[in-house]
Amino acid sequence: MRYLGIDTAKKISKIGLGTWQFGSREWGYGDAYAASGAKAIVRRALELGITLFDTAEIYGFGRSERILGEALGDDIESVFLATKILPVMPVAPVVQQRCVASAARLGATTIDLYQVHQPNPAVRDGTTMRGMRALQRTGLVREVGVSNYSLARWTAAERALGSRVLSNQVKFSLAWRKPERDLVPYAEAHDRLVIAYSPLAQGLLSGRYDTDNRPSNGVRLGNSLFLPENLERAAPLIAALREVADARGATPAQVALAWVIASPAVVAIPGASSVAQVESNAAAADIELTDAEYQALTAASDRFEPVRGPAALPGLARARLRGRAR
Repeated sequence: MRYLGIDTAKKISKIGLGTWQFGSREWGYGDAYAASGAKAIVRRALELGITLFDTAEIYGFGRSERILGEALGDDIESVFLATKILPVMPVAPVVQQRCVASAARLGATTIDLYQVHQPNPAVRDGTTMRGMRALQRTGLVREVGVSNYSLARWTAAERALGSRVLSNQVKFSLAWRKPERDLVPYAEAHDRLVIAYSPLAQGLLSGRYDTDNRPSNGVRLGNSLFLPENLERAAPLIAALREVADARGATPAQVALAWVIASPAVVAIPGASSVAQVESNAAAADIELTDAEYQALTAASDRFEPVRGPAALPGLARARLRGRAR
């Protein structure tokens, strides 16, 4: 496992574990996964050197935090623990109360990274960051982060906090490269961190899906990337991933993760449905792409132009209807 060079109280692994699926019914993993599978995944992640574990109060309405905390057990103080507040009325006292509640569910005395899950369009970050500052003063929170923020709002949050906002957690993959424009360069230049969620584009980049094998769970059915037309358009990108993977004795998913974390300021937090998957994800941290490999994958990504926005709506509606009929 490789780790970041950023100065933090605990080391941060280049591959972390995202836990949205812990306790969240929309992934369809069931109670057995929540009761035992999730714990086995966390324990194996620890053995593999993963230190970054990311959750949120909204995941399973608190169940993800509880499951993760129970799975970590006595190891909770040794990992880099990250969770998020859903910014509904994110005024300072509410921020403090919600953090205390998250810590209680996790069974943690300290949250290493407390993040604002989404920018609130009606409430600027001044009052939110006052709450964050108070939490840092009491020692309940070590680092403050944001999620889904533009660069302008990220830097505004830093000014409001009066110190660094360590990270910005954003969607980032070979299928969605918007963070490359400004967030990643800012993080590289200012000793900050971009946390890539959905680094495999919800499994598109694993190579498991194509027009003859489409996903069935509700989360993916609601993602326009899995429309038949987009799966067809993605085929050359998947082929490029397979070419690099075959040459390295790796999998397309591992190569896709290696591409995302190539920057020294980026880590990825893929989820895992099994112990084997977390093992595969962790192994990606040891793959350092050559310049030629990185450029070949980037060029293949440049050519991938999925149908998005209003143009994708009719196909998504049909996919949801088919999903309900199953």
